[in-house]
Amino acid sequence: MIQSGKLSCILVTLLAVACLFAAGCTGTGDGPPPAGTQTSEQKSISIGYVLWDSEIASTNVIKQVFERAGYDVTLIAVDAAPLYQGLSKGEFDFTVSSWLPRTHGAYMEKFGDQIDEVGRNMNGTRIGLVVPTYVTIDSIEEMNSVKDRFDGKITGVEPGAGIMSATEEAIKEYDLDYELVYSSSAGMASALRKAVQGEEWIVVTGWTPHWKFARWDLKYLEDPKGIYGGEEHVATLARTGLAEDDPEAYAILQRFFWTPDDMQSVMLDIDDGMSETEAAQKWLDAHPDQVDAWLGKA
Repeated sequence: MIQSGKLSCILVTLLAVACLFAAGCTGTGDGPPPAGTQTSEQKSISIGYVLWDSEIASTNVIKQVFERAGYDVTLIAVDAAPLYQGLSKGEFDFTVSSWLPRTHGAYMEKFGDQIDEVGRNMNGTRIGLVVPTYVTIDSIEEMNSVKDRFDGKITGVEPGAGIMSATEEAIKEYDLDYELVYSSSAGMASALRKAVQGEEWIVVTGWTPHWKFARWDLKYLEDPKGIYGGEEHVATLARTGLAEDDPEAYAILQRFFWTPDDMQSVMLDIDDGMSETEAAQKWLDAHPDQVDAWLGKA
């Protein structure tokens, strides 16, 4: 027969073991949670963007801003049409790559009622046909008279880009006897670089801001018919519901605003050989007050 004192010791020991076992099973110990477990501190955001040099720069800057706010950030590169379609379906959270009112106007007409237009993140942008300043014409209306000098070609960017549809319209309205060559932002810049180095004539689809204007002496051809519109702006768009789902993220987007010179400096560093991450970090480190303002710390 077990004495009462010994029985009490046994019961206390069993109770202690039971408590330790329970703590291990419920995961309330000091060890890390199992892999894949989401904690309340974890935050994530996804960004859609088009592969223009300008939008590569801005997207990588805002990516690092969100990382400084504690977010895990996913970047999703798409063409212009899938950018708006994907955002309307909630396939990613936001973009800072919407050129309005002309360049991406057709996409906003189609998907705008399914997208939250947060606000402008840049003013003073424009699009049009661009040539080196040594080219001796100044207007789109003069292009047919020097067709042979341009080899009858306009070097463009990706199919589906708003500037390409505007250029197709310009060819029609100005009755240009030219072929519009589809390429990419990088391909257009490479063709321009080669032509400028040889002082050859070339006409490309261009936009401001872009590092090429800091690199070479270029000019827009006058557009008397107004096909390319006037001054544009870049807008931040979000999926519907982001403001309610993540007020902190939405507030950062509302505060995000910078200048064409800011963007162009990041693009120029990338063209000079910096990685997109390094160029964005360099700009952010040089503008701590602006970053704090975006984060709501100022």
